[in-house]
Amino acid sequence: MWVASGSTFVNSLEVGWQVYKGLYKDNLPKLFIYWTADTYETTGCYNLKCPGFVQTNKKILLGGSFAKISKYNGKQYSFTPMIWKDSKTQNWWLRVGPDIIGYWPSSLVPLLKNHASIVHFGGEIVDTGPIWYHTYTQMGSGNFPNEGFGRAAYVRTLQVVEANNYLTQIPIPQFEARFPNCYDIKQGFSNAWGKYFYYGGPGQNSKCTRGNK
Repeated sequence: MWVASGSTFVNSLEVGWQVYKGLYKDNLPKLFIYWTADTYETTGCYNLKCPGFVQTNKKILLGGSFAKISKYNGKQYSFTPMIWKDSKTQNWWLRVGPDIIGYWPSSLVPLLKNHASIVHFGGEIVDTGPIWYHTYTQMGSGNFPNEGFGRAAYVRTLQVVEANNYLTQIPIPQFEARFPNCYDIKQGFSNAWGKYFYYGGPGQNSKCTRGNK
């Protein structure tokens, strides 16, 4: 999940989980944060790799592995991150579950001085392989969203913090799967979850190639 505002540059604040062996030296899911003030050109970093994010609570390790991981057809686990803007200090605060972790100073992302213009939820992968061959990199659980609960990854309770500091459901979310043969998305609504979506996929398969995404 990330919040962003842009004109010439994109200012972005991000939180979620990722698998990134090049950064963490293993393939375990990690809690991560990220920021940039110039569309990922020269500013920003993951976690606390550069000055920027101010951690005020060391209870949760940024870049740390999750202790409990969902199992296919087994027990499912989730975590609840939230980013919101303090109307007094103008800083952007981060909470994970019940714990407030710290904040990004408002001066760090000047295009986010007043509010965010876009809020994104979802998943992404990086494909640096040959242009004619799609990566086997999985998104989410590695299963397509039509497999549903207990098998596919999901994001639920799609909400934003309004100017009055109240959480409200996103009224009309827009959903996009750029390469549905590789990774797809399926939306829904329930009284328990509010607006939600399942997402992800295996990457390379018989229908997912560079020429037929």
